[in-house]
Amino acid sequence: MHRSQAARRALSQVRRGLLGTAPRNVAPRAAFASIASGDKVPMSRMEPDEDLRKRYAAMEDRLGVVRKRLNRPMTLAEKVVYSHLDDPETQEIRRGVSYLRLRPDRVAMQDATAQMAVLQFISSGLPQTAVPSTIHCDHLIEGTTQAQADREDQYGGKADLKYAVKTNKEVYDFLASAGSKYGIGFWKPGSGIIHQIVLENYAFPGGMMIGTDSHTPNAGGLGMCAVGVGGADAVDVMAGLPWELKAPKVIGVRLTGKMSRWTSPKDVICKVAGILTVKGGTGAIVEYHGPGVDAISCTGMGTICNMGAEIGATTSMFPYNKRMYDYLVATDREPIAKLADSFREHLRPDEGCEYDQVIEINLSELEPHINGPFTPDLAHPLSKFAEALRENKWPTELKAGLIGSCTNSSYEDMARAQSVAKQALSAGIKAKVPFTITPGSEQIRATIERDGMLDTFTKVGGTVLANACGPCIGQWKRTEVKKGEANSIVTSYNRNFAARNDGNPATHAFVTSPELVTAFTIAGDLTFNPEEDTLIGADGKEIKLDAPYGDELPGKGFEHGEETYQAPNPDGDFDVAVAPDSKRLQILEPFKPIGGKIEDAMVLIKAKGKCTTDHISMAGPWLKYRGHLDNISNNMLIGALNSENGEVNSIKDQLNGEYGAVPAVARHYKAEGKPWVVIGDENYGEGSSREHAALEPRHLGGVAIIVKSFARIHETNLKKQGMLPLTFADPADYDKIGPFDKLSVDVSGLSPGKALEVKVKKPDGKDFTFTVNQTFNDNQITWYKAGSALNAMGKATK
Repeated sequence: MHRSQAARRALSQVRRGLLGTAPRNVAPRAAFASIASGDKVPMSRMEPDEDLRKRYAAMEDRLGVVRKRLNRPMTLAEKVVYSHLDDPETQEIRRGVSYLRLRPDRVAMQDATAQMAVLQFISSGLPQTAVPSTIHCDHLIEGTTQAQADREDQYGGKADLKYAVKTNKEVYDFLASAGSKYGIGFWKPGSGIIHQIVLENYAFPGGMMIGTDSHTPNAGGLGMCAVGVGGADAVDVMAGLPWELKAPKVIGVRLTGKMSRWTSPKDVICKVAGILTVKGGTGAIVEYHGPGVDAISCTGMGTICNMGAEIGATTSMFPYNKRMYDYLVATDREPIAKLADSFREHLRPDEGCEYDQVIEINLSELEPHINGPFTPDLAHPLSKFAEALRENKWPTELKAGLIGSCTNSSYEDMARAQSVAKQALSAGIKAKVPFTITPGSEQIRATIERDGMLDTFTKVGGTVLANACGPCIGQWKRTEVKKGEANSIVTSYNRNFAARNDGNPATHAFVTSPELVTAFTIAGDLTFNPEEDTLIGADGKEIKLDAPYGDELPGKGFEHGEETYQAPNPDGDFDVAVAPDSKRLQILEPFKPIGGKIEDAMVLIKAKGKCTTDHISMAGPWLKYRGHLDNISNNMLIGALNSENGEVNSIKDQLNGEYGAVPAVARHYKAEGKPWVVIGDENYGEGSSREHAALEPRHLGGVAIIVKSFARIHETNLKKQGMLPLTFADPADYDKIGPFDKLSVDVSGLSPGKALEVKVKKPDGKDFTFTVNQTFNDNQITWYKAGSALNAMGKATK
């Protein structure tokens, strides 16, 4: 069924606005005149009609306007962000203050978040996405390391992939057909992890993309401004609307020296996380610069940018250099490499630019680091790690080692880990504990298989998992340790919140480089220091591991492996209907506006301590419900610690006096027409970009989340769904709120920057008021009044 002429005209109008308002009175190009003319340079091999040369030319025009206005040296982050302004001539530009309207070059979605994003896009009524967009099937594949009856007594990558394709068929078919119909590229299960696929195929220096996953900044390793967002933001951009972002501050990390021995790029970000903590990067782009940058591979830069999500940063970026050029050429994108070379002046910071904060790291002095447990900012230098284990009485016996993930699954990562494993095999030593290897993409898997790495890992005792997220996001069917049993694991992943990897809150998860994970796994002991300690070989002799080594790029080139990409076919006849009795997918109903006055809202739960998106909306087995809002809402806040009784998923229902599960009590309040709020601590909603952590409270009748501070993405997601994210003007007021209080607030006069007064009624009849702050701008207030951003968009297009 072909699109109607009216639909085509609508899409054409949207596309004409993609690069924003055309700047007026732009001075002619001089030094970079070659950018505007020349042969077309496709943005990717999958998108031959998208001309990168035209995008660079538009970026240069806009940057010229901004340079005249600011009249000062600019950071790399500013250049890339401001060159994507919708209206560079009139847009207010103040770091940390202004809300920018931006035009990203592309959108990427992983399959768990894509379900809700696609359902919302369908609601927009548009015939096709307005910007290049892709879906990546990486989240719904569960990893196993022991024989499973549901996999015909098999386990590992092939068995897990086969099982996932069968059990997730409804979701995969929905996403594939929607992709074809609406112009979205579809990467099938087994393709690899979204961020590795983006780096290999779509990222380019100076570009801007948004992705519905918090580790989207991985593309910063290729000089891209890549930002993790919720699905509603992705829908706006796919619909051709400008994307809104508060102008980020810029934190500079100056690198000098050169890494050696066991130090790796992972140690840079582990060190930075220890300095800035999990919220130190909030509202800022972290920009790496200095002579030490050239000592890091392109994929190593990707590792650093990827884990930058753990410090709350908007994104992280590196300036364009020869390492990026080489990676582009190695991944069959030489025309892009040459074009970026001619554009390089705009792809690095100006001399004399100013940062809001500067951190200095000498790579020559940097030690290997291990971060954790339970938080990614608890940093331990290798030389002090054993001491920290003993002092804190953390389990020193290792129970599992896991390498790979979107953070560390490059060819260089695997080569360095293999160099450690080969030394062990030569001495007749194998892994002492379960050892898993997760290739980041089919291209990586095929290449490291050809080059013998997978054979080495298998011989040392490893299990190769599917090209997917797997245990990193809780997709790990772990059977050798009982839930509640204290144990330690070490991974090359990026995040290590309680229960994240295996659903066991007693698992102490540590993150480090793949080569250190391999060494620990061979030793079976976390107190082992490969720089100083020895192992006992099969012949009884002591051996000391040499420092790891690995080529950053394969000498024989990359092996592409199986073709797993499905191109869109928007002129085809596709049925993307959702069955009304589906347990996996559900058509969304518009939210009703909350209104101007909230009266006697119950405190559903007063959460104590860390409350991440994993606590608010767990992943793991719940991932299968990401396309069904009502079903997945049964996991809302089940991981949050109730301050009243010190328990999780146990709160008192104020209507009947009985204790019940958080979602059940919320449903009861909603059924009785009683609004409710959540009270939270610092950095509420840190972690994943999952908008379900905002959708679920909205769906179950929540009206406001009142906390000491928010993580950036979660605060925006709450606004997008028409809720009130509020922060205590005085953080000490958190302690004054009781779990059985009732709160009222008048928001009829909601306006940018205006504080609100909340009246609290105690169970004994006493009352008091406290002040809360909010960060709504005019556009976001429109979302609130409409009931959601999607509702507002629908009204605007009628």
